[in-house]
This record gives sequence, C-alpha cells and structure tokens, in this order.
Amino acid sequence: MTEPTQRPVTLIPGDGIGPEVADATVRVLEALKVPLTFERADAGAEVVNKYGTNLPTATIDAVIRTGVALKGPTGTLVGTGLASANVALRKALDLYASVRPVRSVPGLKTRYENVDLAVMRENTEDLYAGLEHIVVPGVVESLKIITEKASTRIARYAFEYAKDNGRKKVTAVHKANIMKLSDGLFLDCCRKVAREYAGITYEEVIVDNMCLQLVRNPERYDVLLMENLYGDILSDLCAGLVGGLGVVGGANFGERVAVFEAVHGTAPDIAGKGLANPTALMMSAVMMLRFLKLPEASARFERALLSVFAEGKVRTQDLGGTSSCRDFTDAVIAAL
Repeated sequence: MTEPTQRPVTLIPGDGIGPEVADATVRVLEALKVPLTFERADAGAEVVNKYGTNLPTATIDAVIRTGVALKGPTGTLVGTGLASANVALRKALDLYASVRPVRSVPGLKTRYENVDLAVMRENTEDLYAGLEHIVVPGVVESLKIITEKASTRIARYAFEYAKDNGRKKVTAVHKANIMKLSDGLFLDCCRKVAREYAGITYEEVIVDNMCLQLVRNPERYDVLLMENLYGDILSDLCAGLVGGLGVVGGANFGERVAVFEAVHGTAPDIAGKGLANPTALMMSAVMMLRFLKLPEASARFERALLSVFAEGKVRTQDLGGTSSCRDFTDAVIAAL
C-alpha cells in the first residue's frame, strides 16, 4: 500500500505566544498522522530587525507555493510603525473572505448557550484600504472604498458557505441609512446575489441594531455578511458571546490560497511561560483539515478538543484553570 502524498503547509508561528500555540497545534496534527509537512516562515513584529519588514517576501512566496498556511498571532504597533502584517498578507494574497465560525463550547459556561453562527467579512477594502492623508494640520481624511466587485464576491462566498454547510439564513449588516452610496452599493450587490439562492433566507440589519440584537438574542442568527470594518468589530463581539477570542478559530480565503490563523493577540505578558491557550489555533487547524479534504481527521481533532472542554478537568488559566499549554495539548492528544 503506497503512502499518502505529503501536502506541504506553510507554518507562520508569529509573535508572543504564537510559537507556543503553533507548536501545540502541530503536536496534535502529528498525533493525528495527517499527511502534512510543515515549512516554517517568518512574519510579525519580532522579525523586523532581521528582515527590515514584518512580512518578508519569502513568506508570501511560500504561502503562494503551498497554497495554505497555518498562522499564529502577529503583533502590530498602534498608531505608528509598519503596517499590520495581517493586513499586508491579506492584500498580497488577495485573501478576500474572512471566515470566523462562532459556536458555544460544551462545558464552557457563558451568558449564552446555543450560539452557532459564522461571520463573513470582506477583507480587502473599506476603511481598511488605509487610504488616508492630512488635509491640513489637524485634519485627517480617510477614504472608505466599496466596490461592486468585492461586495459581490463576498456575498457569493457567504451564500455558498451557507449552502455547503446547511445554513438557513444570511444577514447583511450595514449602515446604508447614513452611508447611502457606499453601504447602499454593498446592499445592492448582496440583494442581487441573494436572488440566486431561493432556499436561503436573506435579511438586512443596521450595524448598531445588530450589536443590540446579538447581545439580546444571538441564537437567532446564522451567517452574518458584512464589510471589512463592521466585520472586524462584530467578529470580536461574537467571539465574546462564547468565551472570547481564545476559543474561536478563523480563516482567510482567496481564489487560490487560504490562511488559517489564531484571531487573538500575541499576549506578550505570558509569552514563553507555557501558559498560553492553544484552542483558537487548534480550531483553525480543524477548519484547515476540512479545507484540505481531510474530513475524518478534522472531525477527530474537533471531537477530541471539545471533549476536553466538556470534561472540564483541564483548563488553561485564561479560562479559570491551572493547566499549562502542554497539559492542555496532552489532554487533546489523549482524547484522540
């Protein structure tokens, strides 16, 4: 019997606790005996002195070559310094769809019990295009760019995701009551795409009301479709409904490339102390295995991870426990 072909994956450990959660996730993947090989590449604030940039060209080339990357968190200076490595990576690879599934975790008590939704965020334009300049001293102008092409593309991705994953409803989030041209164009594109998917309910909610509704009754939502800035903010809000950024995975998809990443920060205060919670990157790896058409391995990984939470004996400090990153990882491997 021939051995399965080994699929290369670019591994970007990132900054702070990134290398710890990346190593923990790779340990579980190796225990699963999946036909993957990991090629490490650099990105983030901690490699600037080495390369003069937080996103070396070699890293971009590596992801293009392998077609898939598993990425830890990377740090970004606020208000100064280099642009975000995350944003630069999305631009360089045209990773237009940010996908963040948000589900209640068994055994992890929060204010909500049955949350199961997915945030679809357009990833290439809006205010995140970074088109801003000083008009006169003391006055700065930022340009919000919304295009028919990008809006249609993310809308179609959201509806295809809903169809492929048995989702029943897509909710477009907007502020077209005020930004009638930009958000109006986004909604026009969403409506046109929605007409092609008769079996999926389509609705529209203004972004401020969406925040209210999510806090009141998140269980009524399924797939949330939105522009870049709203998606950035509401995806974090949604993560808070189920326990925080440490327990949700995320991915960024382009036409030919996908990057699966931890969506939390670098937590420099605990870096190197063995206290990091690897759940978010593990959740992202579950998504990656499904993307790589390894559904059985994906399901095993997810079952093992959730069973550790359901049992409740092994918890990292951020979730009220005393276990180390290694303890948690060992428990997931044992649960396989």
